[in-house]
Amino acid sequence: MTTSTRAARAGLLGAHLDLLAEALLPYRAAEPLLARWGTDLAGILVGGGRLLVAGNGGSAAEAQHLTAELVGRLRDDRQPLSAIALHAETSALTAIGNDYGYDEVFARQVRAHGRPGDVLLLMSTSGTSGNLLAAVAAAREVGLRCWAFTGPGPNPLAGACHEALAVASPDSQVVQELHLVSTHVLCEYVDRALPTALAALAGQAAAVAAGRRDGTGRVDAPGRPVDDRSVVPADGPAAGDRSVVPAAAGGPPVRAGVEVVVDGTDPSAEGRRGGTA
Repeated sequence: MTTSTRAARAGLLGAHLDLLAEALLPYRAAEPLLARWGTDLAGILVGGGRLLVAGNGGSAAEAQHLTAELVGRLRDDRQPLSAIALHAETSALTAIGNDYGYDEVFARQVRAHGRPGDVLLLMSTSGTSGNLLAAVAAAREVGLRCWAFTGPGPNPLAGACHEALAVASPDSQVVQELHLVSTHVLCEYVDRALPTALAALAGQAAAVAAGRRDGTGRVDAPGRPVDDRSVVPADGPAAGDRSVVPAAAGGPPVRAGVEVVVDGTDPSAEGRRGGTA
């Protein structure tokens, strides 16, 4: 290897690390969001819910990495958790693309596999992919909570989802690298929240059993936590609505339409919400 070649490679590495370092400081603000997502996701998954994930290209690989950590394990052994990478179902993907067009490859699978209260997590460096935007529209129809890992905001995907973690870097490679960090941290928080989620589920089951024994009337069946904020009206909340949406009679309010962007930008101030989905 010549000196000039080594210098060129060192220069490329240095430039890349400089971009990564610039993105790390604002990225630290993502921890509260990842902690809350992990806690919510633990309750949803142990209660019988499901995580659907999708992306294109490198983001598809990142999405599949996330589902592998949940169905398998991150560090310690635990029960498998239901997570599906929609792009990995190649026969369905190509059949849908052939019959309905590529923009529908994820949306149709969301309608098939998603149930009210499930979570759809989409990954994109640009936030402009048509098939991901179509998936969000389908998810809102079904009643899923929509999250996204994206590049810098504002972008259409972050605006269409209920919440988004937007990495403040102009370099798509850096964005994907921090999406991988986000995946690992999210799974760590899921694992940390599992004991509490399982205890809550056991308490609900015990309450149902007690209600049946003493005949006191209807008791909420075990499953997803009663206060799970992932429940979204079937037609989805209004694109710009950050208010509390009433839940079913007797239940707690359901908060919808919240969006968090890592770089601190208020998306509502820039007219991001309510974009094409």
